[in-house]
Amino acid sequence: MTPAIPAFPDGFLWGVSSSAYQIEGAVDADGRGQSTWDTFCARPNTVLGGDTGAVATDHYHRYREDVALMAELGVGAYRFSVSWPRVLPTGWGEVNGAGLDFYDRLVDELCAAGIAPAVTLFHWDTPQVVEDAGGWLARDTAHRFADYAAIVGDRLADRVRLWMPLNEPMVLTLFGYAVGAHAPGWQLMFEALPVAHHQLLGHGLAVQALRAAGARDIGIANHHVPVWPASGSDADRGAAQAYDTLVNDLFATPVLRGEYPEGFAAAMPGPVEEDLATIATPLDWYGVNYYQPSVVGAPRPATPATVIDGVAMPDGLPFDFPAVDGYPVTDFGWPVVPDGLREVLSTLRARHGDALPPVYVTESGCAYDDGPDEHGRVADTRRVDYLDGHVRAARAAIDDGVDLRGYFVWSIMDNFEWAVGYSQRFGLVHVDYDTLARTRKDSFHWYRELIRAQR
Repeated sequence: MTPAIPAFPDGFLWGVSSSAYQIEGAVDADGRGQSTWDTFCARPNTVLGGDTGAVATDHYHRYREDVALMAELGVGAYRFSVSWPRVLPTGWGEVNGAGLDFYDRLVDELCAAGIAPAVTLFHWDTPQVVEDAGGWLARDTAHRFADYAAIVGDRLADRVRLWMPLNEPMVLTLFGYAVGAHAPGWQLMFEALPVAHHQLLGHGLAVQALRAAGARDIGIANHHVPVWPASGSDADRGAAQAYDTLVNDLFATPVLRGEYPEGFAAAMPGPVEEDLATIATPLDWYGVNYYQPSVVGAPRPATPATVIDGVAMPDGLPFDFPAVDGYPVTDFGWPVVPDGLREVLSTLRARHGDALPPVYVTESGCAYDDGPDEHGRVADTRRVDYLDGHVRAARAAIDDGVDLRGYFVWSIMDNFEWAVGYSQRFGLVHVDYDTLARTRKDSFHWYRELIRAQR
């Protein structure tokens, strides 16, 4: 018998996560503007199976049903994102009242159910008109984003528990602008670095705008990955260090310490030192999204095309990514390494010390394609095992001295998984994409019992 999970500190926050484009659907409803993901999905051969988020799980119309599921689950918080083009169809200027009203209703529904709203302002769905004006390559987008933050803060600050202006700026920089696997689909390689800087500047400006609107408990949701060298050779160790800096430190160090890793400041646009003072506007907490480690080495000749998250990368990457051997994998092919979560959290504490505020795990989850059996049961045993291991790793990080305050499972329900469409299922709740029927998986029941036991 598996031993009981050790008790977490009093007040530890158990939650679930989602994002607007992945679940809302209703892309043409009530004045919503077009996003870069609408445009990207409409291009041939960009998303697996030609899938789009046009309907997704229709959360826009079914949010009350979904909040009721969360209430049954017993979570203390729901992390969701606001769609920038739903609130500001033209990216700036006149507010779409119907779009903002949707989030007002959702927040009220959550509060009535005793679930704390945790709001992400940007989860990669840039208004297309903003992209047409330069997107995140343009400095002005950071200021447009701050204006948007002020609008949402003015409406929701009185009821939202946690705020995070950005979700995973590394992913938009790398996948969206450097290699083109995500919207908006640029392949700029290292010329995409201004995207990182302008997102971080927008984050700092948005933190200030939210505070001015009365918001409290503001953080960020950053992607973090343990990076392991492919061998003990100097070349592989150097490549792993460079990749660690690029995907981890480049997005954490400016926010936490007001500086770029060595060599990066000179590559950034604008008055960098002045911008860093804004980027490092103090946070109340820091969010970590963790899924898997990466093994990284120096480029090798005649190696197969690199595939990341199911998408082939362009030639010319300055890294080699051997498989992470010796671990089970999810149906997405990601290695299941629970201790990687403890490693990420403990490494952050070791690197940043007192500059690291309290931490939340803002995403942790896995893709398994388990569906209902003849009795309607979804026996996703592998997801239960995954969550059990990662929750234990989170508890081990607390034992290591990390001030961890909460854990959010990705995701509450199956949804649109970006460039691989509906081929990967991350949810605690199964969604039939033909009927949109929701079915609680065994992992839903497991998580509910964990939360009850911890309380």
